[in-house]
Amino acid sequence: MTNRITVLLAEDHSIVREGFRKLLESDDAFKVVGEAENGREAVEMTRKLRPAVVVMDIAMPRLNGLEATRQILAAVPRTRVLILSAHKDDAYIEHLNAVGAAGYLVKQSSSDVLATAIREVAKGNTFFGPSIASRLNNKGPDTVGVRGKHVARLTSREAEVLQLIAEGSANKEIAADLRISIKTVEKHRQNIMDKLRIHDTAGLTRYAISAGIIESSVQLTIM
Repeated sequence: MTNRITVLLAEDHSIVREGFRKLLESDDAFKVVGEAENGREAVEMTRKLRPAVVVMDIAMPRLNGLEATRQILAAVPRTRVLILSAHKDDAYIEHLNAVGAAGYLVKQSSSDVLATAIREVAKGNTFFGPSIASRLNNKGPDTVGVRGKHVARLTSREAEVLQLIAEGSANKEIAADLRISIKTVEKHRQNIMDKLRIHDTAGLTRYAISAGIIESSVQLTIM
């Protein structure tokens, strides 16, 4: 079949990625061109492969799905991103318009709904699962809430650094991960603290959780 919809799967659990791949490959309308297991890899692979649609898990290590979406759309504007989440938390829904996601589904959605969503966003439409759509409608014209506005004050790189801090990485590890100097990491950390008016790591971690940058389960062994 020609003109198949090319799809990149971004999901950190290999068994879930395998399930998505098998589902999509059973339909001649789709072609899975790649799989990413963290947000940064999703950005890099999208730049290289330029898929029509990225199916993006929101809770991704190293770079969360929302910030990865922001970076993907800045680098490859024609790619459409469909966000998946295990949750219906408003902290995530509030960010949808801000990052430019074309759709949002909870992982409990049926396979038919996922296939329909991919088709719709590939056409240039938006698609939100019923429970998500009702929440967006109830929020009115300003769908980016207070927490979303606070996160928007951070640059893309600052958001990356904040996530890595909240995930427990030391400055040296962050520097190696982002391929920047430790001094640059320290500068980003200070800028984050100044902008958020939070001056300790525990406070930054709590903020990252409340803002939907990481899931609370990430920090259960640290908090």
